[in-house]
Amino acid sequence: MSNDTSTVQFGFYDRLTRDFPSQVIVDVTELCNLECVHCPHPSFKKSHHYTGKGLDPVLNQRLVDEVRAHGAGATQYIRYTGEGEPLIHPKGYEMIEYAARRSDVFVTLTTNGTIMDERRTRRLLDSGVHLIDISIDAFAQDTYAKIRVKGDLAVTRANVLRLIEWVRATGSPTKVVVSFIEQPENLHEVDAFQRFWSSEGAHQVVVRRLHSGAGAVVPIADLLRAQASQADRYPCLYPWERIILNPRGELAFCPQDWVHGSILANYEHASIRDVWRSAVYERLRDAHLANDFSAHAFCGQCPDWKSTRWPSQGRSYADMVRDFTAPPA
Repeated sequence: MSNDTSTVQFGFYDRLTRDFPSQVIVDVTELCNLECVHCPHPSFKKSHHYTGKGLDPVLNQRLVDEVRAHGAGATQYIRYTGEGEPLIHPKGYEMIEYAARRSDVFVTLTTNGTIMDERRTRRLLDSGVHLIDISIDAFAQDTYAKIRVKGDLAVTRANVLRLIEWVRATGSPTKVVVSFIEQPENLHEVDAFQRFWSSEGAHQVVVRRLHSGAGAVVPIADLLRAQASQADRYPCLYPWERIILNPRGELAFCPQDWVHGSILANYEHASIRDVWRSAVYERLRDAHLANDFSAHAFCGQCPDWKSTRWPSQGRSYADMVRDFTAPPA
């Protein structure tokens, strides 16, 4: 195999638990105000899969209460992110605040930062959210314009700098992270991006691997498939790590599912705990371990397994969160 997996362990270990998912992803809206080139959303909103729906806050409350009841010692964090921009949801702040105040676990938000004006930024900090991760993906204005179409780097940068300054001035415990997805248009800016945001006081600068949205961005998917064959494949981390609540109120196993190919149950009629322990999930995990996707076509066509990192493969986003939540030495 061209990918050396001889030292990689697969299955439940370290932060990955059989009892309950270590990551609970809440996707609150299908709406987004940008058209990023690496994201499936521009084509998604023209497809029959798109509904424009937003998550019912009642389901968010149910999720938070379930995490509080069953996630202790298992769930590392609840993350608000997904197909759209979470802050567009009219109840987005209230849902994040409910999680931060009531879940008893770390709560993070991933946002594009474009609408975080002064009022919204203060509201976010007041919500008690533990980490705000702003996806920027560029250092220069012209690069940002090519990647984050319809966005303005000057606006986003000012919003994030103001957030960092307020966190510093108020002594807020909220962590500020800026992130960068490596892709052909921005590879020359990685170092400049890291230097700038580190010097400006971001608690962490995250450089992410490029993925294809589970095959939805065809040029990226083709590139990834060319880099590694099916024979090279190792199990995707996600079925052992996370579960997703999408804007339609469904539980799913893949955070990159733009075609409704990973739906497990309607959350109104199921629980995260039962679904996580279900025979359906076990069969999915077995398929990944056996590299046999004859009964799991959605996973079988996806090239993004290569972008996931198991605990024994090195540091990941989860390790960053662990660092932030670790008690002082």
